[in-house]
Amino acid sequence: MNDTNEKNLKIITHSGNFHTDEVFACAVLSLLNDGNIEVIRSREPDIWATGDYVVDVGGEYDHARGRFDHHQEGGSGVRPNGIPYSSFGLVWKEFGEKISGSAYVARVIDERVAQPVDAGDNGFETFGVRGEVAPYILQDVISAFRPGWNEARTEDEGFSEAVPFAVKILEREIVRARTEEEGKRYAEEAYEKADDKRIIILEDHYPWYEALGTKSEPLFVVKPDRGNMGKWKIEAVRSDVHSFKNRKNLPSAWAGKTGDELAEISGVPDALFCHNKLFIAVAGSKDGALALAKLAVDA
Repeated sequence: MNDTNEKNLKIITHSGNFHTDEVFACAVLSLLNDGNIEVIRSREPDIWATGDYVVDVGGEYDHARGRFDHHQEGGSGVRPNGIPYSSFGLVWKEFGEKISGSAYVARVIDERVAQPVDAGDNGFETFGVRGEVAPYILQDVISAFRPGWNEARTEDEGFSEAVPFAVKILEREIVRARTEEEGKRYAEEAYEKADDKRIIILEDHYPWYEALGTKSEPLFVVKPDRGNMGKWKIEAVRSDVHSFKNRKNLPSAWAGKTGDELAEISGVPDALFCHNKLFIAVAGSKDGALALAKLAVDA
């Protein structure tokens, strides 16, 4: 298939209501070809035959021929964790590493962005709800681009706005994953250098959970407070990335305290703030944050 930017790629997807998976499948192909794409939305087989790529329609999955549907009998494959592929995941599996330049980044984007979309499109539940409150997820965001029943705008107009939006999300998620890949190395180095591996000191705002969350010892991370010039903060290591449960809370007496009150209770002169949920505290200096961390470890 033509996957260069020498000409516009012709992408065919289905007409009618659009969904998150084909919006993002088209966004991936846009990134593949530097934005040079023509998208035709049709349910006519004669039209499908003219496409360089056909996504989420056509009843076949053949990556060599640029056919990426998952609605056919038997689907188009299932990941080891049980989440079936939709058109987004199929296209990302084929081109993600080429677009991002990294197997690590391609994996992260699949886990973070593609798998939740694929799960939702295939009716595969990945989370529960609390009472009447459900997460506002990517499918909700893309659905907001659809026309309301009493609007004059068309599905095609909504789709044409949704795809560039999805491109921006993918571009930023790729950047985010690349910085995480680099930051992970610095966090691992900090762990190896730490004398007390319960407290890990980072010299910059490195993403750290993937590197440290798999280690059993770390309880707190001390690092610069980005956006709060000169200040340092202590963060509790969570039990897992999807949980708000800390391995160890900051001392309960610090909860919600600020300024002089926190300084007096903690004995750290430049202590500034402790979150009411006991997972973040801020001090005016690196030494102050480290002092808070040492107190928290022994509390």
